[in-house]
Amino acid sequence: MDSLSLLTRTQHELQAFRACLDGDLDAPVEHCDGWTLRDLAGHLGTGNLWAAAAVTEGHGDHRPRVPRDPAELAGWFEETCSVLLDALRADPSAPAWTFHPPHTVGFWRRRRCLETLVHRWDAENALGTARPLDTETAAEGVAEVFDTMAPRQLARGRAVPPGQAVRLVSADTGASWVHGPGTPVATASATAADLLLMLWGRVPGDDGRIVWEGDRAAGLRVLDGPLVP
Repeated sequence: MDSLSLLTRTQHELQAFRACLDGDLDAPVEHCDGWTLRDLAGHLGTGNLWAAAAVTEGHGDHRPRVPRDPAELAGWFEETCSVLLDALRADPSAPAWTFHPPHTVGFWRRRRCLETLVHRWDAENALGTARPLDTETAAEGVAEVFDTMAPRQLARGRAVPPGQAVRLVSADTGASWVHGPGTPVATASATAADLLLMLWGRVPGDDGRIVWEGDRAAGLRVLDGPLVP
């Protein structure tokens, strides 16, 4: 996806997440370590401010606070969205602090778009209203797992290098990705959205929506990296 499309999609996903905050803030978020929707909003909002500071202040040390009063949460979240989007309207090639190359504003356009995409799904899923992920954006998310998240996990000692390779194929876009050395021992095919949800632990690897060829067990071990935080 081009950088402008990522920015537009970020705004759309932020608006969709904000709409969830009119629902039950105590709703449990299934895949987020015992969080409620209120906790998830705090996480996404502080991430918005953290990324904005990375662009405007050039560092990753910003530690914003979440309001304690639930009545203030939605307004606070809206403000974090405005701060983030204002920061991301800078030239995407301009320098910014990032935790992985490239060290540009464009990195944050992509990262915040994909972070918001998955957490919008989390929020809607918590409320029983989960809608599909945009296909093109989901495919970008799969690519990000392999070009950014997995290398970061390795660099931080959170994962071990894969000993074998696995191939993922997006059935609706035709894109494919290989992770690991050598000839893939297995291929997993699904929509880009289901592949992304699988990689982020929202859909199990043995779910019927994921079609495997080859040694599925070996392929799942490769994907168990862990590839994402």
